[in-house]
Amino acid sequence: MEQVIQVTGLCVVGALLALVVKRGSPETALLLAVGAAVVVALALAGVVKELLAFLGELGSASGVSADLFVPLYKTIGIALVVQVGGNLCRDAGESALASVVETAGTLCALLAALPLLRAVLDMLLELMG
Repeated sequence: MEQVIQVTGLCVVGALLALVVKRGSPETALLLAVGAAVVVALALAGVVKELLAFLGELGSASGVSADLFVPLYKTIGIALVVQVGGNLCRDAGESALASVVETAGTLCALLAALPLLRAVLDMLLELMG
C-alpha cells in the first residue's frame, strides 16, 4: 500500500514539474516523464521479484510445466513496456510512433505466446485423434 502511495506521489510530482517546464522546453518535460518512469520501475523491482517468486511457487505446486508459464510472463512484460512506451510517445506528440510501438508489441506478444498456442494445438490434436 505504501509503495502505491509513493509511486503515485512521484508520478504526480513528475507530471506537475513536466507541466510547468513544458511551455519553455517540451524536451525537458519529456525527459522528466521518462526519468520518473525509470525511477518508478526501479522502485518496483523488489515487488516484481517477489511476485515472480510467488508465481514460480504457484507453477511448481500446480504441476504444470514451467515452460508454459514463461511465455505468459514475457507477454505481460511486453504489454507493460509497450503501454509505457506508447504513452511516452503520445506525450511527445508522436502518435504515429505510439501506434508503431503498440503494433510491434502486439506482434512480439504473439511471438512470445507461440509456445502456449502450440501446446493448445497439440492438446486439441490429441483430443481429436
